[in-house]
Amino acid sequence: MGENGKEVVGELVRRLTGKRMVVSADLDVGSLNLGNIDTLAERLIQNNESAEGIHIVTNEEVVRTLELIRNEKIPAPVEVLRSSEYKPLAKEVEADYQIRGYDIGYSDGSINSFIGYFNDRLDRIRAIIKQRESVAQTLKDIESIKSYNDGKEICIIGMVRSKQITKNKNMLVELDDSTGSAKVVFMNRMDRNGNNLYDKATSIVYDEVIAVKGKISGELVIASDMVWPDIPIKRHKQVDEDIAIAFISDIHFGSRNFMERSFRNMVGWLNGGVERDRRIAEKVKYLMIGGDVADGIGVYPGQERDLSIMDMHTQYKILADYIEAIPDYIHVFIIPGNHDSVQRAEPQPSFPEELVEMRMSNVHLLPNPSYITVHGVDILSYHGTSLDSVISSIPGSSYSRPEKAMVEILKRRHLSPIYGGNVIVPSRKDNLVIDRIPDVLHMGHIHKVGMDTYHGVDIVNSGTWQARTDFQIRQGHIPTPCIMPVLEAKEHRFSNIDFGVKDEDA
Repeated sequence: MGENGKEVVGELVRRLTGKRMVVSADLDVGSLNLGNIDTLAERLIQNNESAEGIHIVTNEEVVRTLELIRNEKIPAPVEVLRSSEYKPLAKEVEADYQIRGYDIGYSDGSINSFIGYFNDRLDRIRAIIKQRESVAQTLKDIESIKSYNDGKEICIIGMVRSKQITKNKNMLVELDDSTGSAKVVFMNRMDRNGNNLYDKATSIVYDEVIAVKGKISGELVIASDMVWPDIPIKRHKQVDEDIAIAFISDIHFGSRNFMERSFRNMVGWLNGGVERDRRIAEKVKYLMIGGDVADGIGVYPGQERDLSIMDMHTQYKILADYIEAIPDYIHVFIIPGNHDSVQRAEPQPSFPEELVEMRMSNVHLLPNPSYITVHGVDILSYHGTSLDSVISSIPGSSYSRPEKAMVEILKRRHLSPIYGGNVIVPSRKDNLVIDRIPDVLHMGHIHKVGMDTYHGVDIVNSGTWQARTDFQIRQGHIPTPCIMPVLEAKEHRFSNIDFGVKDEDA
């Protein structure tokens, strides 16, 4: 018996101590793990409360009890209420969508792969910044500025290599381009303009590409302005058809915290079986699902304690059952997240069909990230794993306001600007550059509903269907589960539909 087996048996023995129960020596630890010890011990104690004398827990009894528990934990077949009088408007509208998944890209892990990856990021975002007339007029390669005299006004574009506070409380940032490196100083001055620029510089993050205007001073550039790639202001798209687009993410099928009753309530609403907000339900033509549809297996240490379903394939079978219960005139677009059973590195490929068996023509399994255009509205759907590193690196960001971090991502024109914050494939092309400006940016991951508009782009973080976990309690993070943002496209009006069942187990 290995160390893990000894730990599992020891834990079961400890739970049964004092209950007049003894574990048989023939116990097969292969069917046990720490995640099911709590429920198993509780059930064994209940089953033998009336037994007289010492009860020996046999391997056969353990296997039988575990099977009963497993069958209880798997949700029953999905049944939804449908109203015979329900006449959804969306059913009469012809589907109009196009899909553009990001290239997944592959890497051999060589130094040249990393060099190619960062050079591609620099070149493409540099080209975006150069479109600004104010930048292009004085733009120079970093190597060329070394020949200029002090006081010369220049503009450079580079990738952030380092950032530190000097002994004089100024900000020193080192920028690289393909020709060389430059040290840029953001002065911590008391005048209004200086303070604004210094405050702006505190939001600089590693590996992003920025433009800096300033004057030569010896081997330094004294910054007078800083420019992010950012996005131009755009107008909302006009949509002729009276359709609605719904957004959800982070369902976490298989988690013991999955809020099943609320999710069934939502599926029933899409079928017209729930009276509230039926006017909006009638219009829903598209459903965007932003990743972490299953809780996964072995995603983090000790996850088995948090699972009600220990089998990966069963988790995705439940997903398929629920999706099949959604009306077939609603087109469903599903991307994976960091909990899902595809490669962890981003961009992530779409779910393999042998894992997620979707036989319906209205269901589309897509890579993470993906662009989906519906009736002319461009939606960029990305799970949002990079939000963790963005929130921890940019002052003023927080898990309680995910939409603010999403604005910072748009400013940088990159879905994961901080390399190493989450796992990225270092392919020759950086496939996370935002080269096409969406009308809607949709993310999840944070488990907190957040909405905003930035330069005409609608920002939607669609929360979760998982109750507050022990980890979130320790972190002080309070999620907002079971809320579905819905965009009525013709009126360009968002609503948050709350499907929370008040007495649902959390």
